Amino acid sequence: MWKTMIDRLLRGMIVDGRLTLHWPDGSTSRYGPGGKIEVEGRLTDESILRDIALRPRLGIGEGYMDGRLTLVDDDCYSFLALMVRNLHRGNMPRWFRAAEALRSATPALATRNGLARSSRNVQHHYDISDELYARMLGEDMQYSCAYFARPGLSLDEAQAAKKAHIAGKLLLEPGMHVLDIGCGWGGMALTLARDYGARVTGVTLSQNQLATAQARAEKAGLAEQVEFRLIDYRKLDEKFDRVVSIGMLEHVGLPQLPTYFNRLHDLLAPDGVALIHTIGNLAKPHATSPWLAKYIFPGGYIPAQSELSPAIENARLATTDLEVWRGHYGPTLHAWRDRFESSLDWVRRHYDERFIRMWRFYLCGCEAAFVEGPQAVFHYQLARDQHAVPVTRNYLYRQDAAQMLHAAQ
Repeated sequence: MWKTMIDRLLRGMIVDGRLTLHWPDGSTSRYGPGGKIEVEGRLTDESILRDIALRPRLGIGEGYMDGRLTLVDDDCYSFLALMVRNLHRGNMPRWFRAAEALRSATPALATRNGLARSSRNVQHHYDISDELYARMLGEDMQYSCAYFARPGLSLDEAQAAKKAHIAGKLLLEPGMHVLDIGCGWGGMALTLARDYGARVTGVTLSQNQLATAQARAEKAGLAEQVEFRLIDYRKLDEKFDRVVSIGMLEHVGLPQLPTYFNRLHDLLAPDGVALIHTIGNLAKPHATSPWLAKYIFPGGYIPAQSELSPAIENARLATTDLEVWRGHYGPTLHAWRDRFESSLDWVRRHYDERFIRMWRFYLCGCEAAFVEGPQAVFHYQLARDQHAVPVTRNYLYRQDAAQMLHAAQ
């Protein structure tokens, strides 16, 4: 029965590319017409059939982690890219569509992130090892989408371009007080202080990130200008000239979106400006992958614009600019994956093979979601007063325009 269910699912689903699948009983099936992505895999144990049939997303991920699903050349990325590409193209069985509709109708149940739960969720992901993240992310430990503003940029250059672009949208002046919600390892806060003369308060729920950020501030001679705190943003009771939040909104959860934007309104000075950088869903709202929620980002949720707009409007915030980054997170994740794979000797000294396969599945799956699926990055520039921001975007591109003019002369 389980094999029949999976066979029906794959025959309807794979309409672009090809999957060759070897079953535990020794038989082989082929799905799809062939094309750009062709993958060969094997299910090595009868137990995985029930897991995939009942909960495909979770069963596939766990099967890959424990070796019950193996792939020729261990080509995890091509396999997941094939799955994501075909997920919304094929004719899915009624039972699968019903299960997906039920999950998408109840995302709030899995993302009720109160104060205590938010802290546990952050520690689950971010407090595993600073060394692992340093090896994967690069010199500034930027754990969010880079901005490949020009062809040929390295990952570190693209991360610097991301920070500069965000700083431009914040319209900073020396001495302004900036709040960095979800400050990570401190890279953005230190950049705003060093390069723009801002006074920055960064908040995080990760003990590891706090310690590293504070040490970096001391080493850079910026400890008097930058303060890092271990505190939930909901507990703050101050006013800030500017607020920046990079890659944190994904952890807020659907039920907490109104709270997040209401607190943002209250934290901003009357003429303040905020820049929210978040992964966004370009399609209809849908629930987080159960595998991702269980193993990587508990409590995480990728919002659609239809979910963000009401929360922003009800918080009495004006959307003064909205930019959608497409085609940037795929290359970012690919670079992280390359760095992770090149560090496997170090990783194996500290983690087992199941962790390595879990982390590889995570990086490959996220890259595939941005390359083949409806995911992008949203840049919401928000203000309490719409006139706090210039009426054109020229202020963002004056330097680039001047450089282009100079090159043309």
